[in-house]
Amino acid sequence: MGNKLEGKIAVITGGNSGIGLATAKRFVTEGAYVFITGRRQKQLDLAVSEIGKNVIGIQSDVSNLADIDKLYNTVKDEKNHIDIIFANAGIAQFAPLEKISEEHFVKIFSINVKGLLFTVQTLLPIFQEGGSIILNASIGSSKGIEESSVYSATKAAVRSFARTWTVDLRHRKIRVNAISPGPIDTPIFSNLTQNEEQSEQFKKNIVNTVPMRRMGNPDEVAKVVSFLASDDSSYITGIELFVDGGLAQI
Repeated sequence: MGNKLEGKIAVITGGNSGIGLATAKRFVTEGAYVFITGRRQKQLDLAVSEIGKNVIGIQSDVSNLADIDKLYNTVKDEKNHIDIIFANAGIAQFAPLEKISEEHFVKIFSINVKGLLFTVQTLLPIFQEGGSIILNASIGSSKGIEESSVYSATKAAVRSFARTWTVDLRHRKIRVNAISPGPIDTPIFSNLTQNEEQSEQFKKNIVNTVPMRRMGNPDEVAKVVSFLASDDSSYITGIELFVDGGLAQI
């Protein structure tokens, strides 16, 4: 594997599991130094030891602005600049329209939209000219998925940020792109169901709708994030890149 991210400093929110962890591992393998965040210290420590080198874990909840400030201060003290942000932290919870509560709405928007926006805004003062920002959206923003009103709306907001920030940050030559994963085999999927049997059935039902007839794995998404983070995508900004086995394309 080439060192296409050699010497780059990257911040990955929600880097302690799933897509975030797979991306952190790939970034380090490709020469970057990464800061990963996560809400749970124990899981964060495990992720840091799994990545093994060139990594610092920062306990941080993106919905808490004081935690985002802590992230900024740590990165500034350690490295003084950033080249790549992968705003990946997010949650998925579902409810039919008639059962959406204010708590459900506020929780998902606080993490997926507010947290993402203020993470990027807070880190901008130490973000390098010519850097790359990648936002984790979802096929949910363009598909009508049952019971996903609030979650899908947050991801549509993330997709919109990629467009507006492309324009807002063009004078600093910062590229902003969104990725939209389809069904990826991560812990978040198992958490959506009550037990393992339900989880397997849920996955089977989804796989039947995917043209490639399988779920994706986290490293397949990490490779796409790495492409958008590197100079390989130097003339790409403002896009939504689907990593979905064709699910939202047909």
